[in-house]
Amino acid sequence: MNKAEFPLIGIFGGTFDPIHYGHLRVAEEIAETASLQEMRFVPAGIPRLRCAPVASLQHRAAMVRVAIRDNSRFILDERETRRDGVSYSVDSLRELKRELGTDVILCFIIGADAFMKLAEWHSWRELFGLCHFIIAARPGHPLTVNHGALPQELAEECAQRWVSREDDLKHTSCGLIFVAPTTLLDISATAIRARIAAGRSIRYLIPDAALAYIAANHLYSGEG
Repeated sequence: MNKAEFPLIGIFGGTFDPIHYGHLRVAEEIAETASLQEMRFVPAGIPRLRCAPVASLQHRAAMVRVAIRDNSRFILDERETRRDGVSYSVDSLRELKRELGTDVILCFIIGADAFMKLAEWHSWRELFGLCHFIIAARPGHPLTVNHGALPQELAEECAQRWVSREDDLKHTSCGLIFVAPTTLLDISATAIRARIAAGRSIRYLIPDAALAYIAANHLYSGEG
């Protein structure tokens, strides 16, 4: 690809069980920092490397929908609600590449802890041929200080991919890695579910619209 600039599309996957302000703040700051044209939230179906979500995929997608509805740059992408079986990020990225064509650049948003385990993902090397990675890293996390903190196999694959300027992402179609400065709020979906199960308030941890959806649909209240 030449030095022309192409619009960047953020892809933010996750179980969102439930979506909370930690997710939303990271998405907002990365969208601003990298000048993303849009940020697509992709609720995961059945994840391979973590426990199954508590709420159904349809409920989780609905919570995302109401949580992001006032942000014109945020979009709910429900493709994994239509896919059977285990969810693989590579499948969603392949589909998006086919649908959106070569006039946009995909940027996969990922937390530093998840990126450290990327070599455990299905077809993980292929991901670099489909998107850039934008890593949301907590200040002081080893990844922000020393790329050598990565497992050897992943470190070798990534060695020539790191960039220090977000503008570099606009000039190459895929394969780069940028660590984004973000405010990572210490909010946990697990802790939110536990508070609901215990009858405790989750106000100010998630958007009011998502809170109302949880209450109306009696989500998480039976969890131990």
